[in-house]
Amino acid sequence: MKANRLKKGAQKIFLPRNRAMTLLACAFVAGLLLFFSYRFYAMKPLFPVEKVVFIDNKRLTDAELRDIGGFSAERSLLAISCSDVSRRMLRSPWIKTASVRKEFPGTLAVTIQEAEPFALLDMHEHLFLIDEGGKFLEELKGDAIPFLPVIVSDPYRERECFAEALTLVRLLNAKGLTAGRDHIEVIAHKPHELSVEMDEMTVRMGTGDYEEKLERLVHLENDLQVRNIPVDYIDLRFGDRAIVKPITARKVEE
Repeated sequence: MKANRLKKGAQKIFLPRNRAMTLLACAFVAGLLLFFSYRFYAMKPLFPVEKVVFIDNKRLTDAELRDIGGFSAERSLLAISCSDVSRRMLRSPWIKTASVRKEFPGTLAVTIQEAEPFALLDMHEHLFLIDEGGKFLEELKGDAIPFLPVIVSDPYRERECFAEALTLVRLLNAKGLTAGRDHIEVIAHKPHELSVEMDEMTVRMGTGDYEEKLERLVHLENDLQVRNIPVDYIDLRFGDRAIVKPITARKVEE
C-alpha cells in the first residue's frame, strides 16, 4: 500500500514537468516548420522555368500562347503538370492539340496544332470564322474578310441544315469548285431548300446525293461555258435531271 502511495505521488510530481517539455518540443517543431516554410518560398525554385518554346504556331503569337497557358517563371519544372498545361491550351478554340514536354534544366516545349479556318458563318448579319467541324473560332469585326465559302445559317436553330452545309462545302472544296470564284455562299435554312450561290449563278441542291449532283454540275457547267450560255439558276433536286434557267432565254430541261 505504501509503495502504491509513493508511486502515485511520483506521478503527481513529474506530470507537470512532462507536459511542459511536450509544449516546449511542439513550439520548437512549429518554429522549425515556419523557418523552413519561409526559406522554401524565399529561395529560388529548383529547375525554374527559364524559357517556354512554342512549336508549329502560325497564327497565334508566342505572347498570345503564353497568356493562354498561364506560364510563370517562378515555378519549377518539377511542379508543372504537362497534362494541366495541355488542358489550359485547349481552352482556346484556335488550338486543336497541344503536346507539352519538359527539357531540363529550364525549358518547357509546347507543340501545338492550330485549327484551320474552313468557312465563314453568316448568322444574323454577324460573321464568324468556323473550322471544318463547325466550331466557332472568332467573330470577324472590320473590313478585312478572308476569301472562304460563306454559310448562311443558324447552327442553334437549324442544326440539321447547318451540318448538311458543312458536308456540301467539304465536297465543293474537294472537287475544286470553290477555286477561281469570287463568291461561294451556301444558303442553309431548310434542307429541301439548300442552295449554293456561285458568283452570279444559283445552284439549288436540296439535301443528300451531293457527290452525284456535283458531278452533274461539273459536266453541265463545262457544256454551258462551251455554248456560252449565261445561267440564272440550275436546279439539281429532281433525281437524275438538271433544270437550267438561262438569263435571257426560257427554261431548258435536260
